[in-house]
Amino acid sequence: MSARPFIVAIDGPAGAGKSSVSKLLARRLGFSLVDTGAIYRCVALMAQREGIAFDDDAGLGELLGRVHIHFQVVGEENHVFLGGQDVSGEIRTPDISMAASQVSGRPVVRAGLLQLQRRLALESEKGAILEGRDIGTVVFPDADAKFFLAASPEVRARRRYEELFQKGVESSLDAVLADQTKRDRDDSARAVAPLKAAEDAVHVDSSTIPLSDVVHGMESEILRRMAQRA
Repeated sequence: MSARPFIVAIDGPAGAGKSSVSKLLARRLGFSLVDTGAIYRCVALMAQREGIAFDDDAGLGELLGRVHIHFQVVGEENHVFLGGQDVSGEIRTPDISMAASQVSGRPVVRAGLLQLQRRLALESEKGAILEGRDIGTVVFPDADAKFFLAASPEVRARRRYEELFQKGVESSLDAVLADQTKRDRDDSARAVAPLKAAEDAVHVDSSTIPLSDVVHGMESEILRRMAQRA
């Protein structure tokens, strides 16, 4: 029986740099990338399209039986496909961000997507990077390497504002910070799988550290643990 792929869990709040770091690590290590936040965003988008309330557990449960999501690297980006449609841009709007926070707090949704997240990671040939909010605590509590990536609220809001600006989405820094504060509060206070660091996670604050240094530091730790496992 072949060994399980090397699993890396990267948790943290919105704007901490999880997506950028995970994408670079996956490319440098030759690992697959599973964006669990994108999975919840797809569920929120599908519910919105079908007029299913974000607190309608029966409707969401039925929806989960029909959702088909996969990831594909296109150029330099990890694209997200929902039912064969590329929804990478559509799921990153502020409305869907807030909606994803709501549906991710529903026990029926978290339970329904848990096996999907695990399967996507375990199908990897060499290893997988999973980014989210409960990877190291719920999805893969036995991950080979766990990180909790954070940054100050102001830095995170600025990053998100710049990202939206580049995509042509009109907003303001104050509005982005307000949405972020609410989402942080909702994600941390929810009863099911709240946002928190695993006890054995390596904490990384990216507020003032260049992206390259963050990636190099995490990559070194992963390679060290891979050598130990080998």
